[in-house]
Amino acid sequence: MTDRASTRSGGLGPPTGGAATAGAAGRPSVIQLVFREKGALYAAYIPLITEGGLFVPSNREYRLGDDIYLLLSLPDDPQRFPVAGKVAWITPANASGGRTQGVGVRFPNDEKSRQLKLKIEELLGTTVSSSKPTQTI
Repeated sequence: MTDRASTRSGGLGPPTGGAATAGAAGRPSVIQLVFREKGALYAAYIPLITEGGLFVPSNREYRLGDDIYLLLSLPDDPQRFPVAGKVAWITPANASGGRTQGVGVRFPNDEKSRQLKLKIEELLGTTVSSSKPTQTI
């Protein structure tokens, strides 16, 4: 039961697989999120969430506060980072501005997540404060 959102040509593709949502089956979704390029990571990163967070494209129905477990792979890093996140916002289908349907996942408020947030921001460097459009808020 794994949703998979992987980068294709630097983009972030929609999750695939058969994971049930927390609301539907009482179990959290497990999503493998693979970023092969920094541009895709930049487009998904949510710097406005204090604990850190990422946009996950999905056509599944979620509710705010639903648990989502991410297995996160960052560009040029063989390590996978487990994240027990929560849905912090939802971008519905047919959202204005052509935004991709999916959810914003807030990282937990713990030391591992703080280190992951710092690692992501280090990877992105000055790009993190860029005005380039993203899939996030």
